[in-house]
Amino acid sequence: QVQLVESGGGLVQAGGSLRLSCAASGHTFSSYAMGWFRQAPGKEREFVAAISWSSTTYYADSVKGRFTISRDNGKNTSYLQMNSLKPEDTAVYYCAVRYRGSYDYAPSYDYWGQGTQVTVTS
Repeated sequence: QVQLVESGGGLVQAGGSLRLSCAASGHTFSSYAMGWFRQAPGKEREFVAAISWSSTTYYADSVKGRFTISRDNGKNTSYLQMNSLKPEDTAVYYCAVRYRGSYDYAPSYDYWGQGTQVTVTS
């Protein structure tokens, strides 16, 4: 059993930055990937970024060049640095953990956090 807790969300103006954190605890084992997804009102949950155990990174086209995902395996924590934020980035952001499957496919992830709200104003 793994528990995930997101933090760092908030309200920011367009062009600003936020850094999200996701701390994993419990029986995490090793060699798991961590991902970030987001869901805006009325929209499907979408892939944002993911990072493998060995720190290979993957990004959705919509955030590439603006967001950076990283992880600290010793702390079982991933980070999502979000720069040049746009109003379209407004969503609840969820972190997740998977042990196998597609990095950008939500059902491949085994554990999910409760989410943290990111609101970007014009």
